[in-house]
Amino acid sequence: MQRARTAETEIAEELAAVRPALLPRYTAELPGARAAVLTRLWRALVHEPLPWVTGRTPDADGLALRLADGRTLRGPRADPYATRAYVGAVLLDRERYDDPALLLAALRVPHGSAFAAELGHSVASLALSRAGAHHPREWPEADWAWERRVVDGHPFHPGCRSRPGFSVADQLAYGPEHGPVVELGTVPVPADECLVSGDWPAELRAGGRLLVPVHPWQAAHVLKQPCDAWRAARPLMSLRTLALPGGPHVKTALSARLTSSVRDISAYSVEAAAPLTALGEELAARTGGLLHITRTLGAVTAGSPGLAALLRESPGVYAAPGEHVLPVAALATTSLPRSPAWLAAFTRLALTVGLRLLDLGVALEAHGQNLLVVLAADRTPVRLVYRDLADIRISPARLARHGIAPPALAGRLITDDPTALRRKLFGSLVAGALAGTAGSARTLATALRTTLPGLPPTPDLAPLRDDPLPAKALTLMRLTPDHPGDGWTTLPHPCSAEIIHTD
Repeated sequence: MQRARTAETEIAEELAAVRPALLPRYTAELPGARAAVLTRLWRALVHEPLPWVTGRTPDADGLALRLADGRTLRGPRADPYATRAYVGAVLLDRERYDDPALLLAALRVPHGSAFAAELGHSVASLALSRAGAHHPREWPEADWAWERRVVDGHPFHPGCRSRPGFSVADQLAYGPEHGPVVELGTVPVPADECLVSGDWPAELRAGGRLLVPVHPWQAAHVLKQPCDAWRAARPLMSLRTLALPGGPHVKTALSARLTSSVRDISAYSVEAAAPLTALGEELAARTGGLLHITRTLGAVTAGSPGLAALLRESPGVYAAPGEHVLPVAALATTSLPRSPAWLAAFTRLALTVGLRLLDLGVALEAHGQNLLVVLAADRTPVRLVYRDLADIRISPARLARHGIAPPALAGRLITDDPTALRRKLFGSLVAGALAGTAGSARTLATALRTTLPGLPPTPDLAPLRDDPLPAKALTLMRLTPDHPGDGWTTLPHPCSAEIIHTD
C-alpha cells in the first residue's frame, strides 16, 4: 500500500537541517517506533470500551474485532501488561497496516483524524528519541541522568512520545533523552498580583516583585515575551520539570500537549500545594519509614496557568550515602526486574505502602514518574519516595477514622467513593508502575502471587486480589475530547486464567 508518513517526513526534513548526522539513526529507528506505538494502540482497541468496537472474538490467528460499520480488524492476542512491541501489523478486512496513524485514519471514527495525527507524531518523535538517546552502562549518580534513560515515554499510551508544537530543534534542546542543558528564565510580576503558597525564596524576589521561573519554550511560544536569564537546569521525564544543580526541582508552566492533555499549573494547584505537603508528611510518618514525600517548598501563579511555577525538593535528599533514588519508570532500563526475587520485594514494598496510605485516606497517583524507589548499596529496594501530590485523591471520611484532620480543600481531589479511590491507586500503581516494571502479564502475575498473600489485610486488599484491574482508557479519552476528565476500563487480572501471555 502507498504510504504518506507526514510526521515522519517532516521530522526527517527538519533533522537533515539541524542535526544531519542523526538522520541515519532516526531512519533506522522508525520501524521499531511504529511497532511500539501500534502495540499500544492495539492494546487499547482490545481492552478499552470504544463504542465503535461491537465485538471481540478469538480466532485461529489471534483476535478479531467487529466494528460498527461491518468491517473486521484482526491482530494478535493482546497482553494488556506487555511493554515490548509485539504487534508488527494488523488487518482491516484485507488491508494490512503496520502504521498506527494510517490505521486510525482508516477506521474513520469520531475525532480519529486529530488523534491519528498525534500518533504519527508519536512514532516520529519516538524514533527521534531513540536515535538521540545515550545508554551508559554505569549507574547514574545525578537524578536527571536516571530520568534521561526513560526514552520511550508512557509504557501503555499510544501517544507515548507525542510532542505537538515541538520542532526537531525544540526536542533536541528540551527533551531529557537528548541530555540538554536548559536555560531557565524569569518574568517579574508585582507581588500583589500573585498567589503564593509556601515560602518563595529571596533569590526569586526583587523589591516588590516576584520572579516566576519560565521555561524558554513557554516564553517563546505562549507568553511571547523575553525573559531575564536565571539558571541552567536539566529536564526530567515530565519535560516541564527541571533539576537545578545542587538545588530543588522546578516545575514550570510548560503548557504544551504531552501524551494526554495540555499541562499547566492552575491556581487550585498552587493554593493546594502547602496543605498537601503537610498532609503528605503526616501520612508518610505513619508508614514506619517506608515512604518519603517530597515537599513543595513554594508555589506561585501570576494570575494565569501559563505563568506559574512550583519549587519542590529533589527526591535525592532522601538517599543515604551509598543509596540510589530513581523513578520506577527507570527500573526497566536496569537488569533488576529480571530477578523474580527482586521484583517480588519491590512489589511487596510498593503495595504495602500504597495500601497503607489508601486505608489512611489518600490514593496516590503512583505511576512510574511520580513514584521513586530508594535502593540500598546492594540494590535492595528499601523505601519509596513520592513526588507531585497535585493529582492524588483524598477521602475525608477515611482520614477522620484514623484521627487525621482533612486538609481545608474542596474540588476534584476530594472523594469518599471507594471505586474512585481504588481506581486512582490500582490504575496507576498496579496497572501502571508495577506492570511497566514487570513488562508482561506472566511476570506481573508471579510477583503478585508471591506478595499478595502476605500483605496486611485492609478493606481494599480483597478487590485488588480478586477483581479485574482498573486502568485509564487512554485512547478513549483522546477520542472523546467533549468528555473531559478520566475515562476508565478494566483489564483481566494478571493472575486470572483468561490472561494472554505474549512473552
